[in-house]
Amino acid sequence: MPTFSLNFVLLFSLICISGAEISSKIGINYGQLGSNLPPPSLAIEMIKSMKAGRVKLYDANHEILRLLSGTNLQVSIMIPNNEISDIANNQTRSDEWILNNVVPFYPDTMIRFILVGNEVLSYASDRDRHVWTDLVPAMRRVWQSLKAQNLQIIRVGTPVAMDVLETSFPPSIGTFRSDIRRTVVAPLLEFLNETRSFFFVDAYPYFPWSANPMDINLDFALFNGNFEQIDRGSGLVYTNLLDEMLDSLIFAMAKLGYPDIRLVISETGWPTTGDIEQPGANLLNAAMYNRNLVKRIMAKPTIGTPARPGVVIPTFIFALFDENQKSGPGTERHWGLLSSDGSPNYDIDLTGRKSSVEYDPIPVVENNVPFRGRLWCVAARGVDLMELGAAVTDVCNGGDGICEELTPGRECYEPVSVHWHASYAFSSYWARFRSQGGSCYFNGLAEETTIDPSSGLCRFPSVIF
Repeated sequence: MPTFSLNFVLLFSLICISGAEISSKIGINYGQLGSNLPPPSLAIEMIKSMKAGRVKLYDANHEILRLLSGTNLQVSIMIPNNEISDIANNQTRSDEWILNNVVPFYPDTMIRFILVGNEVLSYASDRDRHVWTDLVPAMRRVWQSLKAQNLQIIRVGTPVAMDVLETSFPPSIGTFRSDIRRTVVAPLLEFLNETRSFFFVDAYPYFPWSANPMDINLDFALFNGNFEQIDRGSGLVYTNLLDEMLDSLIFAMAKLGYPDIRLVISETGWPTTGDIEQPGANLLNAAMYNRNLVKRIMAKPTIGTPARPGVVIPTFIFALFDENQKSGPGTERHWGLLSSDGSPNYDIDLTGRKSSVEYDPIPVVENNVPFRGRLWCVAARGVDLMELGAAVTDVCNGGDGICEELTPGRECYEPVSVHWHASYAFSSYWARFRSQGGSCYFNGLAEETTIDPSSGLCRFPSVIF
């Protein structure tokens, strides 16, 4: 969640390829939207040293594909969203993509999946809706190109977010959104069923829990096993939130006549930190979620979900590194098992063999309940003043009266300093646009505070939680 960027993602699972079960191994996510990250060659060595079995790329980077040659790592590559329509409308374009990005590297680089786009159905502009209709035709073009090269061992899929569902709780009433149900999802499921491919889903229990932390039990979200819910519609008993999310998709697919298409969790994880108003984003919860996730996925015999007991669900963990150059809310930059400099955020055994009592204790962070109060967005300490000045110009040139109080003679004009003006501009902008998705980030130049920066007659706008 979780943004579109080059990543390696560790996959620990059993995947059925052409009817053959392959032994499970752990994998790693290597995000490129971070500063001072190890180079790709070192990242590949890290993946190998951790005994990874699979790597997922968010594009088809040739340098990375060459580095993966001879590694025995099974690879997933991705066609970017902005290339989907061209491929959907031109078989030659699809053939060229396979000739350029698959044929030169296979089989030395063990490409196993081609993912067409990333969370395409989560975007809803007029242009995005056009891509919706091109998605399955593009997937069929790619499959045709693979067949022309006798590469049917490579399967074609597309990752979707949980927002493809219109209803999801309880799981038995799971239903796809009405705007995509018949026009996009039904043809997608038909294709996946025909080609024996998988339904890829990005499933993050953190998001439904953090949106309703007083209604959803935290232990239920973290696989702690001391809480359960019964789906009255199906009679199935659930001990964790992820199973509910996955089964809601299974029930939704069954309603369209496809009860047997297998799932892949293409992304899941828990953030190690976030903004002040983002509850539950802390090291303890992240460690607990991912440790318990690994144990569950690696369990023998396979656990599956209540709707599909004993069925393996291949799972990609997100992510290896914190990606400290991502925009958006604070959690976007903090999903890594490792920080952006490569140091561990917390200890985790990706084989699932280590018991919880063998880990060193992690300090408890008291942010598991929603923040209540006012927040301001101010210039961060120690940032570059030239960059800060440029950010103030950008914000104030946007109009909407954001910087009206900073004009000469107004209450907030003095003191005349870049830091003061930036703090007012950031707070004013955030207060105005947070409800529309605005965040207190500004390319790392801003930070939230609970301390009112107002002075004298100058009152800074705030956001109330």
